[in-house]
Amino acid sequence: MQRTSIKITFDKLSLQECYHFVEDDSCGGISAFIGTVRNDTKGKEVKQLDFSTYKPMAIKEMKKIAVLCLEKFDIQKIAIHHAEGMLQIGEIPVIIAASAKHRKAAFRACEFAIDTLKETVPIWKKEYFSDGEVWVNAHP
Repeated sequence: MQRTSIKITFDKLSLQECYHFVEDDSCGGISAFIGTVRNDTKGKEVKQLDFSTYKPMAIKEMKKIAVLCLEKFDIQKIAIHHAEGMLQIGEIPVIIAASAKHRKAAFRACEFAIDTLKETVPIWKKEYFSDGEVWVNAHP
């Protein structure tokens, strides 16, 4: 049985796809984190975001995060999907879903996964404002 689903795509992300992957009859809880493009950063109006990746390394790091979540938390399955390219306000750049017998493990796995992804995965975000643009995270 496949327990992880990792994806980086230019296509629109699907919460239903992530949910369908993690659902399992042995699990009483499914938790999801859905990141959306907001219209404001530090008081500046955001017009759109552009996500760039070093895809081979990003996939490898996302797989590591998924395996860590399976080991650290008592979860059954996890999906970590991230978008690439230009996204508009309200669109979804990241979805993380996890299933577990009990809800707390699923919540913790999702939180750990998004926090670790932001710290270690080579995905870069460029914010576009009415008066220019800026690369937000110049790491890892």
